[in-house]
Amino acid sequence: MRTIENQTFDEERALYGSNDILVKNCSFDGPADGESAFKESADVQVEHSFFNLRYPFWHDHGLKIRGSEMTELCRAALWYSDHIEITDTRLHGIKALRECSKVKMCGCDIVSPEFGWSVQDIEMEDCDAESEYFMMRSAKLHFTNVRMKGKYSFQYIEDSVFENCMFDTKDAFWHAKNVVIRDSVIKGEYLAWYCENVTFENCKIIGTQPLCYCKGLKLINCEMIDCDLAFERSEVQATITTPVISIKNPLSGRIIVPVVGEIIRDIPGTKGEIVVMEEAKKQEARTCDCA
Repeated sequence: MRTIENQTFDEERALYGSNDILVKNCSFDGPADGESAFKESADVQVEHSFFNLRYPFWHDHGLKIRGSEMTELCRAALWYSDHIEITDTRLHGIKALRECSKVKMCGCDIVSPEFGWSVQDIEMEDCDAESEYFMMRSAKLHFTNVRMKGKYSFQYIEDSVFENCMFDTKDAFWHAKNVVIRDSVIKGEYLAWYCENVTFENCKIIGTQPLCYCKGLKLINCEMIDCDLAFERSEVQATITTPVISIKNPLSGRIIVPVVGEIIRDIPGTKGEIVVMEEAKKQEARTCDCA
Protein backbone atom coordinates (compact mmCIF):
# COMPACT_ATOMS: atom_id res chain seq x y z
CA MET A 1 0.00 0.00 0.00
CA ARG A 2 1.34 3.41 -1.02
CA THR A 3 1.20 6.12 1.66
CA ILE A 4 0.55 9.80 0.91
CA GLU A 5 1.09 11.99 3.94
CA ASN A 6 1.08 15.68 4.96
CA GLN A 7 0.22 17.05 1.54
CA THR A 8 -2.28 19.58 0.15
CA PHE A 9 -4.21 18.99 -3.07
CA ASP A 10 -6.44 21.50 -4.85
CA GLU A 11 -6.26 20.43 -8.49
CA GLU A 12 -8.99 18.66 -10.49
CA ARG A 13 -9.08 14.87 -9.93
CA ALA A 14 -5.96 15.04 -7.80
CA LEU A 15 -5.79 11.30 -7.06
CA TYR A 16 -8.09 10.03 -9.81
CA GLY A 17 -8.10 6.28 -10.36
CA SER A 18 -5.90 5.52 -7.35
CA ASN A 19 -5.66 1.98 -5.99
CA ASP A 20 -4.42 0.59 -2.70
CA ILE A 21 -3.39 3.88 -1.09
CA LEU A 22 -3.31 5.31 2.44
CA VAL A 23 -3.83 9.07 2.69
CA LYS A 24 -2.88 10.59 6.08
CA ASN A 25 -3.02 14.14 7.39
CA CYS A 26 -3.74 15.61 3.97
CA SER A 27 -5.82 18.62 2.95
CA PHE A 28 -8.03 18.87 -0.13
CA ASP A 29 -8.37 22.62 -0.40
CA GLY A 30 -6.91 25.58 -2.23
CA PRO A 31 -7.22 28.21 -4.95
CA ALA A 32 -7.43 25.81 -7.90
CA ASP A 33 -10.80 24.67 -6.44
CA GLY A 34 -10.59 21.27 -8.11
CA GLU A 35 -13.24 18.55 -7.91
CA SER A 36 -13.47 14.74 -7.74
CA ALA A 37 -10.20 14.05 -5.90
CA PHE A 38 -10.62 10.25 -5.61
CA LYS A 39 -13.01 9.51 -8.46
CA GLU A 40 -12.92 5.96 -9.87
CA SER A 41 -10.59 4.70 -7.12
CA ALA A 42 -10.44 1.44 -5.16
CA ASP A 43 -9.10 0.21 -1.82
CA VAL A 44 -8.52 3.68 -0.42
CA GLN A 45 -7.89 4.50 3.24
CA VAL A 46 -8.10 8.09 4.48
CA GLU A 47 -7.06 9.18 7.98
CA HIS A 48 -7.19 12.58 9.69
CA SER A 49 -7.69 14.54 6.50
CA PHE A 50 -9.56 17.72 5.58
CA PHE A 51 -11.97 18.07 2.64
CA ASN A 52 -13.12 21.51 1.51
CA LEU A 53 -13.71 20.73 -2.19
CA ARG A 54 -16.59 19.08 -4.05
CA TYR A 55 -17.35 15.46 -5.01
CA PRO A 56 -14.26 13.74 -3.54
CA PHE A 57 -15.47 10.11 -3.50
CA TRP A 58 -17.48 9.11 -6.59
CA HIS A 59 -17.54 5.63 -8.13
CA ASP A 60 -15.16 4.25 -5.49
CA HIS A 61 -14.97 0.62 -4.34
CA GLY A 62 -13.54 -0.21 -0.92
CA LEU A 63 -13.20 2.98 1.08
CA LYS A 64 -12.25 3.62 4.71
CA ILE A 65 -12.41 7.12 6.16
CA ARG A 66 -11.38 7.80 9.75
CA GLY A 67 -11.06 10.90 11.92
CA SER A 68 -11.61 13.31 9.04
CA GLU A 69 -13.65 16.43 8.25
CA MET A 70 -15.83 17.29 5.26
CA THR A 71 -16.89 20.95 5.39
CA GLU A 72 -20.01 22.71 4.09
CA LEU A 73 -18.17 23.28 0.81
CA CYS A 74 -17.57 19.55 0.39
CA ARG A 75 -20.79 18.94 -1.53
CA ALA A 76 -22.02 15.50 -2.55
CA ALA A 77 -19.02 13.80 -0.96
CA LEU A 78 -19.84 10.12 -1.56
CA TRP A 79 -21.89 9.01 -4.56
CA TYR A 80 -22.14 5.74 -6.50
CA SER A 81 -19.66 3.98 -4.20
CA ASP A 82 -19.70 0.70 -2.25
CA HIS A 83 -18.07 -1.12 0.65
CA ILE A 84 -17.55 2.02 2.70
CA GLU A 85 -16.54 2.47 6.35
CA ILE A 86 -16.68 5.95 7.92
CA THR A 87 -15.57 6.41 11.54
CA ASP A 88 -15.32 9.47 13.80
CA THR A 89 -15.80 11.85 10.89
CA ARG A 90 -17.71 15.09 10.27
CA LEU A 91 -19.87 15.14 7.16
CA HIS A 92 -21.17 18.70 6.86
CA GLY A 93 -21.78 19.14 3.14
CA ILE A 94 -25.15 18.83 1.42
CA LYS A 95 -26.07 15.47 -0.14
CA ALA A 96 -23.14 13.73 1.52
CA LEU A 97 -24.15 10.14 0.74
CA ARG A 98 -26.18 8.98 -2.27
CA GLU A 99 -26.63 5.88 -4.43
CA CYS A 100 -24.14 3.95 -2.29
CA SER A 101 -24.20 0.41 -0.87
CA LYS A 102 -22.59 -1.65 1.88
CA VAL A 103 -21.95 1.31 4.20
CA LYS A 104 -20.90 1.31 7.86
CA MET A 105 -20.80 4.51 9.91
CA CYS A 106 -19.78 4.88 13.55
CA GLY A 107 -19.24 7.92 15.75
CA CYS A 108 -19.95 10.42 12.97
CA ASP A 109 -21.42 13.92 13.06
CA ILE A 110 -23.71 14.59 10.09
CA VAL A 111 -25.04 18.02 9.14
CA SER A 112 -26.24 17.42 5.61
CA PRO A 113 -29.57 18.14 3.90
CA GLU A 114 -30.70 15.34 1.60
CA PHE A 115 -28.31 12.86 3.19
CA GLY A 116 -28.43 9.18 2.29
CA TRP A 117 -30.80 9.04 -0.67
CA SER A 118 -31.18 5.67 -2.41
CA VAL A 119 -28.61 3.91 -0.21
CA GLN A 120 -28.70 0.12 0.08
CA ASP A 121 -27.51 -1.74 3.19
CA ILE A 122 -26.22 0.83 5.69
CA GLU A 123 -25.31 0.30 9.34
CA MET A 124 -25.11 3.41 11.51
CA GLU A 125 -24.11 3.39 15.18
CA ASP A 126 -23.52 6.15 17.75
CA CYS A 127 -24.00 8.96 15.25
CA ASP A 128 -25.63 12.40 15.36
CA ALA A 129 -27.45 13.77 12.33
CA GLU A 130 -29.16 17.00 11.32
CA SER A 131 -30.84 16.81 7.94
CA GLU A 132 -33.90 17.23 5.73
CA TYR A 133 -35.22 14.31 3.68
CA PHE A 134 -32.76 12.07 5.57
CA MET A 135 -32.28 8.58 4.03
CA MET A 136 -35.10 8.96 1.49
CA ARG A 137 -35.81 5.89 -0.69
CA SER A 138 -33.14 3.80 1.02
CA ALA A 139 -33.37 0.16 2.09
CA LYS A 140 -31.81 -2.25 4.58
CA LEU A 141 -30.96 0.35 7.21
CA HIS A 142 -29.83 -0.83 10.64
CA PHE A 143 -29.44 2.11 13.04
CA THR A 144 -28.35 1.80 16.69
CA ASN A 145 -28.02 4.73 19.12
CA VAL A 146 -28.54 7.32 16.41
CA ARG A 147 -29.79 10.81 17.25
CA MET A 148 -31.42 12.71 14.41
CA LYS A 149 -33.03 16.14 14.10
CA GLY A 150 -34.72 17.58 11.03
CA LYS A 151 -37.70 17.17 8.73
CA TYR A 152 -39.12 14.59 6.32
CA SER A 153 -36.82 11.76 7.38
CA PHE A 154 -36.93 8.07 6.37
CA GLN A 155 -39.54 8.57 3.65
CA TYR A 156 -40.09 5.60 1.33
CA ILE A 157 -37.52 3.42 3.16
CA GLU A 158 -37.89 -0.38 3.24
CA ASP A 159 -36.69 -3.44 5.19
CA SER A 160 -35.04 -1.56 8.05
CA VAL A 161 -34.47 -1.78 11.82
CA PHE A 162 -33.90 1.04 14.33
CA GLU A 163 -32.88 0.41 17.95
CA ASN A 164 -32.30 2.77 20.89
CA CYS A 165 -32.57 5.85 18.69
CA MET A 166 -33.88 9.36 19.27
CA PHE A 167 -35.55 11.17 16.38
CA ASP A 168 -36.90 14.74 16.51
CA THR A 169 -38.34 15.03 13.03
CA LYS A 170 -41.70 15.81 11.47
CA ASP A 171 -43.24 13.73 8.68
CA ALA A 172 -40.94 10.80 9.48
CA PHE A 173 -41.38 7.31 7.98
CA TRP A 174 -43.97 8.33 5.38
CA HIS A 175 -44.63 5.45 2.96
CA ALA A 176 -42.11 3.27 4.85
CA LYS A 177 -42.46 -0.50 4.35
CA ASN A 178 -41.35 -3.44 6.49
CA VAL A 179 -39.71 -1.44 9.27
CA VAL A 180 -39.19 -2.15 13.00
CA ILE A 181 -38.42 0.61 15.53
CA ARG A 182 -37.51 -0.59 19.05
CA ASP A 183 -36.76 1.15 22.35
CA SER A 184 -36.70 4.55 20.70
CA VAL A 185 -38.12 8.07 21.06
CA ILE A 186 -39.80 9.61 18.03
CA LYS A 187 -40.89 13.22 18.36
CA GLY A 188 -42.61 15.16 15.60
CA GLU A 189 -45.82 15.88 13.76
CA TYR A 190 -47.61 13.51 11.37
CA LEU A 191 -45.57 10.39 12.08
CA ALA A 192 -45.51 7.56 9.54
CA TRP A 193 -48.52 8.34 7.38
CA TYR A 194 -49.18 5.85 4.57
CA CYS A 195 -46.68 3.34 5.98
CA GLU A 196 -47.04 -0.43 5.54
CA ASN A 197 -45.99 -3.23 7.91
CA VAL A 198 -44.28 -0.92 10.39
CA THR A 199 -43.88 -1.95 14.05
CA PHE A 200 -43.08 0.30 17.02
CA GLU A 201 -41.98 -1.69 20.08
CA ASN A 202 -41.35 -0.12 23.52
CA CYS A 203 -41.20 3.32 21.94
CA LYS A 204 -42.21 6.79 23.06
CA ILE A 205 -44.17 8.65 20.37
CA ILE A 206 -44.62 12.41 20.80
CA GLY A 207 -46.63 14.80 18.63
CA THR A 208 -49.87 15.54 16.81
CA GLN A 209 -51.75 13.35 14.32
CA PRO A 210 -49.51 10.28 14.25
CA LEU A 211 -49.94 7.04 12.31
CA CYS A 212 -52.71 7.78 9.82
CA TYR A 213 -53.60 5.89 6.63
CA CYS A 214 -51.35 2.97 7.64
CA LYS A 215 -51.55 -0.71 6.68
CA GLY A 216 -50.34 -3.52 8.92
CA LEU A 217 -49.34 -1.10 11.68
CA LYS A 218 -48.34 -2.49 15.11
CA LEU A 219 -47.60 -0.76 18.40
CA ILE A 220 -46.30 -2.95 21.24
CA ASN A 221 -46.16 -1.39 24.72
CA CYS A 222 -45.69 2.13 23.46
CA GLU A 223 -46.15 5.50 25.13
CA MET A 224 -48.00 8.24 23.25
CA ILE A 225 -47.45 11.80 24.50
CA ASP A 226 -49.36 14.87 23.21
CA CYS A 227 -50.92 12.67 20.52
CA ASP A 228 -54.28 13.70 19.10
CA LEU A 229 -56.29 12.57 16.07
CA ALA A 230 -54.25 9.38 16.01
CA PHE A 231 -54.73 6.35 13.72
CA GLU A 232 -57.08 7.96 11.21
CA ARG A 233 -58.07 5.34 8.60
CA SER A 234 -55.31 2.97 9.74
CA GLU A 235 -55.24 -0.82 9.95
CA VAL A 236 -53.69 -1.16 13.40
CA GLN A 237 -52.99 -3.49 16.31
CA ALA A 238 -51.81 -1.39 19.26
CA THR A 239 -51.14 -1.68 22.97
CA ILE A 240 -50.57 1.79 24.42
CA THR A 241 -49.43 2.37 27.99
CA THR A 242 -50.28 6.10 28.38
CA PRO A 243 -53.40 8.24 27.87
CA VAL A 244 -54.09 9.46 24.34
CA ILE A 245 -55.73 12.84 23.66
CA SER A 246 -57.90 11.59 20.82
CA ILE A 247 -58.28 8.69 18.39
CA LYS A 248 -59.99 9.30 15.07
CA ASN A 249 -61.67 6.78 12.75
CA PRO A 250 -59.33 3.77 12.90
CA LEU A 251 -60.18 1.65 9.88
CA SER A 252 -59.69 -1.81 11.38
CA GLY A 253 -57.86 -3.76 14.07
CA ARG A 254 -57.71 -3.23 17.84
CA ILE A 255 -56.31 -0.41 19.96
CA ILE A 256 -55.86 -0.98 23.70
CA VAL A 257 -55.34 2.23 25.64
CA PRO A 258 -55.59 3.07 29.38
CA VAL A 259 -57.44 6.37 28.83
CA VAL A 260 -58.50 8.36 25.79
CA GLY A 261 -59.80 11.91 25.92
CA GLU A 262 -61.98 11.66 22.81
CA ILE A 263 -62.98 8.98 20.34
CA ILE A 264 -64.05 10.44 17.00
CA ARG A 265 -66.16 8.31 14.69
CA ASP A 266 -67.64 10.43 11.93
CA ILE A 267 -66.93 8.32 8.81
CA PRO A 268 -68.90 5.16 7.97
CA GLY A 269 -66.90 1.97 7.65
CA THR A 270 -64.13 2.82 10.08
CA LYS A 271 -64.57 -0.10 12.44
CA GLY A 272 -61.32 -0.37 14.35
CA GLU A 273 -61.97 -1.51 17.93
CA ILE A 274 -60.89 0.78 20.78
CA VAL A 275 -60.58 -0.83 24.19
CA VAL A 276 -60.28 1.74 26.99
CA MET A 277 -58.91 -0.18 29.95
CA GLU A 278 -60.12 2.28 32.60
CA GLU A 279 -63.67 2.05 31.26
CA ALA A 280 -63.40 -1.72 31.02
CA LYS A 281 -62.35 -1.92 34.67
CA LYS A 282 -65.25 0.30 35.72
CA GLN A 283 -67.67 -1.86 33.75
CA GLU A 284 -66.23 -4.99 35.33
CA ALA A 285 -66.61 -3.45 38.79
CA ARG A 286 -70.23 -2.53 38.11
CA THR A 287 -70.91 -6.06 36.89
CA CYS A 288 -69.41 -7.52 40.07
CA ASP A 289 -71.46 -5.17 42.25
CA CYS A 290 -74.64 -6.21 40.51
CA ALA A 291 -73.83 -9.86 41.00
